[in-house]
Amino acid sequence: MTLSFLDRDRTIAPPGYNRFLVPPAALAVHLSIGQAYAFSTFNLPLTRLIGNGESAPDDWTLAQVGWIFSIAIVFLGLSAALFGRWMERVGPRRAMFTAALCFGSGFMVSAVGIHLHQLWLLYLGYGVLGGCGLGIGYISPVSTLIKWFPDRPGMATGMAIMGFGGGALIAAPLSLVLMDHFKTATSEGVLQTFIVMGVIYFIFMMIGAYVVRVPASDWKPANWVPPAQPHKLVTTANVHVDVAWRTPQFWLLWGVLCMNVTAGIGVLSQASPMIQEIFGGRVTVAAAAGFVGLLSLFNMAGRFFWASTSDYIGRRNTYMVFFLLGILLYWLAPILGRLGSVSMYVAAFAIIISMYGGGFATIPAYLRDVFGTMHVGAIHGRLLTAWSVAGVLGPVLVNYIREYQIASGIPKAQAYSTTLHIMCGLLFLGFLCNLAMRAVNSRYYYREPALGELDTVRTRS
Repeated sequence: MTLSFLDRDRTIAPPGYNRFLVPPAALAVHLSIGQAYAFSTFNLPLTRLIGNGESAPDDWTLAQVGWIFSIAIVFLGLSAALFGRWMERVGPRRAMFTAALCFGSGFMVSAVGIHLHQLWLLYLGYGVLGGCGLGIGYISPVSTLIKWFPDRPGMATGMAIMGFGGGALIAAPLSLVLMDHFKTATSEGVLQTFIVMGVIYFIFMMIGAYVVRVPASDWKPANWVPPAQPHKLVTTANVHVDVAWRTPQFWLLWGVLCMNVTAGIGVLSQASPMIQEIFGGRVTVAAAAGFVGLLSLFNMAGRFFWASTSDYIGRRNTYMVFFLLGILLYWLAPILGRLGSVSMYVAAFAIIISMYGGGFATIPAYLRDVFGTMHVGAIHGRLLTAWSVAGVLGPVLVNYIREYQIASGIPKAQAYSTTLHIMCGLLFLGFLCNLAMRAVNSRYYYREPALGELDTVRTRS
């Protein structure tokens, strides 16, 4: 049996193909790998596998289990960077198939680790294999969608990447239902849940891989004419991936993404305890959980809203809004806490997290504007290393500064003020990076080798 149906040539769309069938294929993958945002639902059950209901001395600690998610995010960025160029060469279907194998097998290897109570197998399974599935799956539809929607690249990537932000809304209740179904007097039901979810997500991602198509090289939307005068920062040329990462623009955008994500992910990692401690008993555990759910909704909706908005106001201007409005809201948050205004505090962070999600969805279109469409998926993959850094930096800043503040005698309600002001500083650095963005110098543009040059290369080889 061959896997020739995965070849890029087998995925070229026939004439008359409806391009709006491609975003659902991307969503099938992104809604699946978006489960990563709900992994915390397994944290406490994984610390009670031996004690069955309560932690026993030989059970894993919460800190040990917490590294599973961190490892997965690190490998998300690394795999996206390493396999981005390969994905551009083999096409989205083979990449989605590979992502499904990695993500599904990550659950299976982790299930073996749970059965044998070997934590390193969970680090290898969900952390390394699952993380590779996250990275490859995350970038696999991006360049395809941009090529299908040259008239609305922000909207197109927003539709897909919205799924990653919303995946937790499906995964969290599904995880709880499955664990409750499989729970017995001697089992927390986690092992069986991992197996079932691995199978479900593999099948769902394979549906996306089967449906996805790439446009023919000469395809363009009906009645669409590229603008004669492109907008500022929008190129009609292409930059090779191996050249792009050596340009100042790549590292400026790396800083833009890293600063935006660091500020947002730091808040997401401590959203529930933060609102409870700032408002000192006025916010219940249930209300805090509702706050986290609301942030997830704004994270998802912001990806589509802000990315679509960027098609009209431009990517650079969109990030200007993220940074300037973000600085204002982060600065106001401690004041709103001292004033006791829960509703205003919630509204401020809902907007902040919408811009956090919007940053993820807008950056692929920003890269397309600056570097062209030829290797945008591979360039996006390398840029996602900024996410790996931010995934560690943001939570560390929030957690350790909070602990230091409390140890210094500062009340818990005020322990986050310094952290939030530091986030303002990080966003200001991102603002400066975005402000410095200029069009790529033409010397970096990709140029097809002339016929004589090709003959010379063949002779030398």
